[in-house]
Amino acid sequence: MSDHQDFDITSLAVYLHVTPAQVQRMADRGRLPGRKIGGEWRFSRADIHHWFEGRIRASDSEELKGVEQVLQRQKSAPSTQVRIAELLSIDLITIPLVARTKNSAIDSLCQWAANSGKLWDIDAMADAIRTRESLHPTALENGIALLHPRRPMPTAVADSFLALGITSKGIPFGGPRGTLTDIFFLIASYDDAIHLRILARLSRIIVEPGFAEALRGQLDAAGAWKLISTTEDDIP
Repeated sequence: MSDHQDFDITSLAVYLHVTPAQVQRMADRGRLPGRKIGGEWRFSRADIHHWFEGRIRASDSEELKGVEQVLQRQKSAPSTQVRIAELLSIDLITIPLVARTKNSAIDSLCQWAANSGKLWDIDAMADAIRTRESLHPTALENGIALLHPRRPMPTAVADSFLALGITSKGIPFGGPRGTLTDIFFLIASYDDAIHLRILARLSRIIVEPGFAEALRGQLDAAGAWKLISTTEDDIP
């Protein structure tokens, strides 16, 4: 199947590692984004990608483990497990991130990524992130935002990577119930499959009890990277 071709019931069942009957029930109950064409369900790959994103955001630690296992079993998945500590090098971490507004946080983190040589087109990435945030903010209740464009941008990046910035004060960033955001991860992926795997793996780290507060307590990039690496090592 082409990367641009819609799923049908059978192919989506294979992709999600469930039975066609389960996909049929989920679609009939409105739990999957799809449409009927000639009486048959069809599912856009982009819509399923964003549905998966939403599922990751709404999952707890145990559910995220299951999501990660599903993504790992997909045919397009690399044979090795995604390692956040390998995608996020020390030179891609900035503490403090100099920003006081939503736009300046996005611009500053994109500039930092460009300084490392990982990001080729700052303006395109920043604009794509702003568009994504206008559709659905990525800020979480724990004060962490997972910035990324709506779709991967292979022409703007050398390879998939992560960047991290921590501001000295919280910024209004669309968090739930007005929660301020001070920790910003930038997820720059080369394709949809790796994006979802990075998002799932990173989400497992940031939901660990005490992680967000411990990250805020780090004084430099080396300390932040070590915390992320050791936390990831403890996740099965």
